[in-house]
Amino acid sequence: MAKRVAIVGAGVSGLASIKCCLEEGLEPTCFERSDDLGGLWRFTTKVCSVTKCPDFTVTGQWEVVTQHEGKQESAIFDAVMVCTGFLTDPYLPLDSFPGINTFKGQYFHSRQYKYPNIFKDKRVLVIGMGNSGTDIAVEASHLAEKVFLSTTGGAWVISRVFDSGYPWDMVFMTRFQNVFRNSVPTPIVNWLLARKMNSWFHHANYGLVPEDRTQLREPVLNDELPGRIITGKVLIKPSIKEVKENSVIFNNTPKEEPIDIIVFATGYTFAFPFLDESVVKVENGQASLYKYIFPAHLPKPTLAVIGLIKPLGSIIPTGETQARWVVRVLKGINKLPPQSVMIEEVNARKENKPSGFGLCYCKALQEDYITYIDELLTYINAKPNLFSMLLTDPRLGLTIFFGPSTPYQFRLTGPGKWEGARNAILTQWDRTFKATKTRSVQESPSPFASLLKLLSLLALLMAIFLIFL
Repeated sequence: MAKRVAIVGAGVSGLASIKCCLEEGLEPTCFERSDDLGGLWRFTTKVCSVTKCPDFTVTGQWEVVTQHEGKQESAIFDAVMVCTGFLTDPYLPLDSFPGINTFKGQYFHSRQYKYPNIFKDKRVLVIGMGNSGTDIAVEASHLAEKVFLSTTGGAWVISRVFDSGYPWDMVFMTRFQNVFRNSVPTPIVNWLLARKMNSWFHHANYGLVPEDRTQLREPVLNDELPGRIITGKVLIKPSIKEVKENSVIFNNTPKEEPIDIIVFATGYTFAFPFLDESVVKVENGQASLYKYIFPAHLPKPTLAVIGLIKPLGSIIPTGETQARWVVRVLKGINKLPPQSVMIEEVNARKENKPSGFGLCYCKALQEDYITYIDELLTYINAKPNLFSMLLTDPRLGLTIFFGPSTPYQFRLTGPGKWEGARNAILTQWDRTFKATKTRSVQESPSPFASLLKLLSLLALLMAIFLIFL
């Protein structure tokens, strides 16, 4: 049974891993190279190497070499949890921008951005339309003389405030919605998604509509961007053709635009420099990991990667659920399938073949949030049994199926069960709107309210019947 566990990285996945180790009686030591946190872990400590011990095939142990204030130390651990994530190395593809070396202005990666004051009265170009790029462009537009946002493929932009003022993820990320999406052919799902995205504003009119709508791309969450575009504060532009000393030329637009600052919001790459490629090899933006966690070829499952996944949902409960399963594997309570089965699944995932139904998770590290977490919960006997719940506790069952897929659901049963989970699920909307209901209002009762509630209940029951038929 693994006891001493080295945890590399003290981000959200690392903190969850520490917690899960402690819950299962393991002894975690967390190594963090920055100085942002303190407590159980050793910070400002760089992990230089993680290598298999000579008797690894018997013990499964690892030698971890670290460096702190110029001094190296070595220690033996029974297991290692790598929690460095996929946002480790800024991706700065300067070779793709002819003339960038002649640019006399300032340019930097979005990771270096801290405050918008540097943009005051400047002409700013932000390259890349992910969440970081749009956030920076919007912030810059309040101070800059002019802001250009360059995108190659466009993106869907949604507001955090969704239908009827509800938070978007609590409305979009439900079990009912997930079952529905996965039961419908992908072209229809894409059409429905586009229709929904355009209900706030028509993306084509703003130059934002994605060019490739067949593969899922993470939506951009920004409440201000459409308003900044329509008022001329942010100008959407295509990709860059050439960079000159004090200007840029965009593709399909011959006019030169004077530029003072370029921000490359071009994303990140990840690597494991402390691991040999024989342990974890990164290719084409992904690693050969069973369920995105375990190297499939190791004779002993004592090394796990946490948080190296891009679910269409929150990464925090995803990483915690991964860690909950991992620590039970490390203790020997849960077993992994044979190597051949794991390797076969890893290779199948690398092929990225779409199923033809639901959203197309065809890019590296993408995964269906609810389906993936349910699978991991099944391994530790913590997945809620909806069918049984609808019979024994229908109010809770209906709330779980049609309501937000909040992490309280992951604590209803199994190891880590929390007695307050049921009440937390049934009262989650009360807490959601407590912050907004700072003024009490008297809502006028509708004469049709009772009838609508009855019809809604009948519709819900019919939907459940059709799904579980």
